[in-house]
Amino acid sequence: MVHIFVYMSHNKKTEDTNNVINEPMAAYVTSGPINAFYNLLGSPKSVRLSDDFEIIKFARQGFPKRLLLALAKKISLTIQELAVILHISERTLQRYDDDAIIKTEYAEKAVELARLYTRGEEVFGNMDKFKLWMKAPSLIFNGEAPVSMLDTSAGFNMVFNELGRIEHGIFA
Repeated sequence: MVHIFVYMSHNKKTEDTNNVINEPMAAYVTSGPINAFYNLLGSPKSVRLSDDFEIIKFARQGFPKRLLLALAKKISLTIQELAVILHISERTLQRYDDDAIIKTEYAEKAVELARLYTRGEEVFGNMDKFKLWMKAPSLIFNGEAPVSMLDTSAGFNMVFNELGRIEHGIFA
């Protein structure tokens, strides 16, 4: 949930101090767990993710392969499915040591996966129901399972958009 607070600033229009323009300024404040999706990644206790900038920094630095595998396990993805989503060969993924830092692009995809599955859990009210929906073929996705769309950013957007429609009771 996002709360918007509107403040009025006072800027001078001219040198005359009686001429004042009021401009609205907005401050966006998120409520709820700001990074609840990070629970899926099982981020190290030493990493405190208090806002989106911290999450960006964490993704840019990359993180250990073991966190990626923990995510896959929590969201019921096989190594093969994860490799397809990350655009990496399964063999290359398996070659990484568990503590090896994965590349930024893989970390970024993992963050998106965690965000998507957290959002899905919110919409469906249950992670298990969402995971079933993700694996079930759907007419909305031309007979493919939503999880098969996740190899592209457009696919991620389609799944996020569909979750919004489901949340608001708009069915195709």
